[in-house]
Amino acid sequence: MCFRPRCSFCYIFFTLYTLIFMFMLSLILFWIIISPSSVKFHVTDASLTQFNLNTNNNTLYYNFKVNVTVRNPNNNIVVYYRKITAIAWYKDNAFGWVSLTPFDQGHKNTTFLQAVFVGKSVIKLKAKQLGEYKEETNAGIHKDLAVDFDLNIRAKYARFKSSRFNPPIVQCRRLRVPLISNGKSASPFAVTRCSSAYFFSDRDADA
Repeated sequence: MCFRPRCSFCYIFFTLYTLIFMFMLSLILFWIIISPSSVKFHVTDASLTQFNLNTNNNTLYYNFKVNVTVRNPNNNIVVYYRKITAIAWYKDNAFGWVSLTPFDQGHKNTTFLQAVFVGKSVIKLKAKQLGEYKEETNAGIHKDLAVDFDLNIRAKYARFKSSRFNPPIVQCRRLRVPLISNGKSASPFAVTRCSSAYFFSDRDADA
């Protein structure tokens, strides 16, 4: 009689532990079965109509346009883009930010985005970088531009919809962007694939 309460407690604890374990295991198996592929970003075109650096006050005047394709390759995943911030960089200096319109992306869908950065910003180039800037300006093509995409999304499979989360930053680096002068550029832009960690992971999960 004395051991029944303790055994009852052990039984309840064991049952709860088993249910939790089975639930977690089912979630893992569910995710493996879905096996969503990462969303793919490509910069299909980029151009500069202004990219002038005033070395007296380190002010960069820019007009930078980027066309991007976003491909959801999954058969069963819908992606809801709730926040999209594009960030422009030159030689590790962020110089422009723009918010893009949120959108929903269905299965096997490709969406076209355009980010246009226009304005001025103070950047500080090292002596070597300044020399590279001058060489690139003379050649009519800038070789070290980049665009990052900071996203906030939700994902849906069947009737299951995730909460909002922030996937890894999508990085479109080492863009060789022609400087257009009088409607002409020195060379065409080459399509560039962007990179990131696994798209459907939350970069803040371990924070």
